[in-house]
Amino acid sequence: MSLARALLQRPSALGPAAIRFASTARPVSLKERLAELIPAEIENVKATRAAHGKKSFGPVIVDQLYGGMRSLPALIWDGSVLDAEEGIRFRGKTIPDIQKALPKAPGGQEPLPEGLFWLLVTGEIPTQEQVIQLSKDWAARAAIPEFVEELLDRCPPTLHPMSQFSLAVTALNHDSAFAKAYQEGVSKKDYWGPVFEDSMDLIAKLPNIAGRIYRNVYGGGKLPAIDASKDYSWNLANLLGFGENPAFVELLRLYITIHSDHEGGNVSAHTGKLVASALSDPFLSYGAALNGLAGPLHGLANQEVLLWLRKMQAKIGEEPTDEAVKEYIWSTLKSGQVVPGYGHAVLRKTDPRYTAQREFALKHLPDDKMFKLVGQIYNLVPNILLEAGKAKNPWPNVDAHSGVLLTHYGLDQMQYYTVLFGVSRAFGVAAQLIWDRALGAPLERPKSYSTAAIQKIFKDKS
Repeated sequence: MSLARALLQRPSALGPAAIRFASTARPVSLKERLAELIPAEIENVKATRAAHGKKSFGPVIVDQLYGGMRSLPALIWDGSVLDAEEGIRFRGKTIPDIQKALPKAPGGQEPLPEGLFWLLVTGEIPTQEQVIQLSKDWAARAAIPEFVEELLDRCPPTLHPMSQFSLAVTALNHDSAFAKAYQEGVSKKDYWGPVFEDSMDLIAKLPNIAGRIYRNVYGGGKLPAIDASKDYSWNLANLLGFGENPAFVELLRLYITIHSDHEGGNVSAHTGKLVASALSDPFLSYGAALNGLAGPLHGLANQEVLLWLRKMQAKIGEEPTDEAVKEYIWSTLKSGQVVPGYGHAVLRKTDPRYTAQREFALKHLPDDKMFKLVGQIYNLVPNILLEAGKAKNPWPNVDAHSGVLLTHYGLDQMQYYTVLFGVSRAFGVAAQLIWDRALGAPLERPKSYSTAAIQKIFKDKS
């Protein structure tokens, strides 16, 4: 019996009954494993559509059209699902699950992002050997073209780091395997292969791009070379000038992992998927996603939190009383502003990503004054927001903590923080783009209505 036929007679490889193969002397590569999984998932999608394709999937109300399509079910996104009460699950696994299950670096305690990417793509926990192989593969792909280096070097340091990041990622389209294959007439069923190669190149090259931007804008001398014996996060930390600090490297491993994916409806993820549906290659698609991530309502949120905390410290001191903090929070609300880092479009509980970062801080920097202030605020803000009637979810999100952790280790250039977010989010977007092309996802083209059309629809029904 052929491998494909055997797969088609089994449950979906991406579900709880994921197929496992006996280990061989050489670990199976990610691309090889993906090729094994695709036939079964194609059949799984066909079966799902045949059984449920004509069924209603939730009502649509006019307020959702005017309210940014909030909570409108409109996308398929396999890497993660965000539950309002439980938080994020990556391929069905919670953040504590992946912290426990994913491979770690020698002597490390945080999950390696390489393992998270493997999980996002396959639905499976990789072996230590497979993660090491993936680290080496990315290191081998890490070099960026000379013209992209020159492009970044010619950017004025006053150009926002995210603008430079988007510019460089878009320019990588020059060497896109998918763009070349498409021009040569590659079969639609084989789109996923060159998209996989582009996605691997994209992720691999981001540390060199991010490192070059950081050193060009903030100083730090010549970039060190990628070390093929080290993991992805260590190399990124080293490019930023923090490779000698094991705690910072561990923070990056955690940071990239928990920021990698947050289902498909957020601006950056949705933008990447939308642009790729036009068969733009992963570089063009993720360049567009980065432009969305650069917005103050998305990736810049952690910068807003840190600015607010610093203003608070400047006004009421670094170790204020609870009463002083309460007064400052109320003054923020009464001035018509929001408390940054609190509330979420979907979540109705404390963001598990916030909790993971808090646990890291308790372990590595329990006496940091700003961390203590964040904890103090955590004990006060929810009740104040509920009293003020300002939020359905008065609990902290991921942005309430990340800037404080980065600042503790000396990375205090706030305008740069979204670049790190951009490195991380590529994992989730790239994983979905690979599957979109493997499953033949079509061009996205939702229907829009004018205000006059909405009025006419309901006038005719009255």
